[in-house]
Amino acid sequence: MPPGLLRRSIIAILSALLLSGCATALHSKPGTTTTVLPIRHADRDDDGHLTHRGHARARALVNVVAGMGVQEIYSPNGERNLDNVKPLADRIGVDITLTPKISLPKVGEMCREIQTVHARKVVLWVGTVSGNLQTIYRRLGGKETGRIEYGQLFILTVPEKGATRVEKLSFGI
Repeated sequence: MPPGLLRRSIIAILSALLLSGCATALHSKPGTTTTVLPIRHADRDDDGHLTHRGHARARALVNVVAGMGVQEIYSPNGERNLDNVKPLADRIGVDITLTPKISLPKVGEMCREIQTVHARKVVLWVGTVSGNLQTIYRRLGGKETGRIEYGQLFILTVPEKGATRVEKLSFGI
């Protein structure tokens, strides 16, 4: 077998194994149910900053989510992501856990952390579409979805066994 073909075959097999591991939905710890609220950051300008509309949507998020019992907030260390969840964190008195740059292996690790360390809790996760937000959504039991738009809020109720219940809300302008 030519070396180039062997290399491509090995990469294809390893990629398939990695992706198949990411496709398996996680469940909450036995005896618990965990709720995860994945959202996309709010409206941004071409420089990546929240627009006036984005800041209004961040304030609207507070009104929708503040009463849901959020105990943990995960966010990348990007300005638009932090600006999106800081009003909520300030209102409910929760620190923001900064997430590393997300890769496929990291997605599984972060989801397992939520399902073990934060079992029984309500966790909000803000991300970017290009930052594997949909992969996180699917890894926690959400079904295939199209592009996650500004102002969409998914409520994933992840049981110890069985299917994840998914509710979809809209918030903001």
